[in-house]
Amino acid sequence: MSKNYRRGLLIILSSPSGAGKSTLSRMLLDWDDRLRFSVSATTRGPRPGEVDGQDYYFKSRAAFDTMVEDGEMLEHATVFGNSYGSPRGPVEAAIGAGTDVIFDVDWQGGQQIRGSILQKDVVSVFILPPSIKELENRLVKRGQDSAEVVAKRMAKSRSEISHWAEYDYVLINDDLDVCFERLKTVLKAAHLRRDARPELVDHVAKLNVEFEELI
Repeated sequence: MSKNYRRGLLIILSSPSGAGKSTLSRMLLDWDDRLRFSVSATTRGPRPGEVDGQDYYFKSRAAFDTMVEDGEMLEHATVFGNSYGSPRGPVEAAIGAGTDVIFDVDWQGGQQIRGSILQKDVVSVFILPPSIKELENRLVKRGQDSAEVVAKRMAKSRSEISHWAEYDYVLINDDLDVCFERLKTVLKAAHLRRDARPELVDHVAKLNVEFEELI
């Protein structure tokens, strides 16, 4: 095993819509090439240009349900009649190879992942807006949604924010660059956790051999 080996992290980023988690996720991908997004499985059909295994893992309803029943999904949910979930196998392979995997999920998805078989590899971060007024301003300024959709997102944000205390780390995104630096600090520290550094077992064994040689 290389002395530079590290186990990958399973990084959960959650926030109300407009607080910045998607922007911060993209910034992380640009910062470290050992990071990648989790690819979800879905029962909906592929849209033009979408590639199986790259955009989504496209599954039949029967295949998806079997994966859920066999514990092969870290989290899953049904939205507008289609099911979406995070397959466990590719994530296990990635973190075992030292690759960090980012999950841009809501609090419900985060809760399922934190309760999964990979919970010891999880680092969960919740992103808060500096104020509710600023959250609304950001949703309006990005120009992606109608006034009705913005209102629905704002109504949902209160419930989402109520789960902030379930996360390992909570960052306030009042300045994007400052928030990003803090997020990097969180991940750097997480990689120094004992259970993220399997090479320590061999190193301590080597130290014990050296102790024996002194006797």
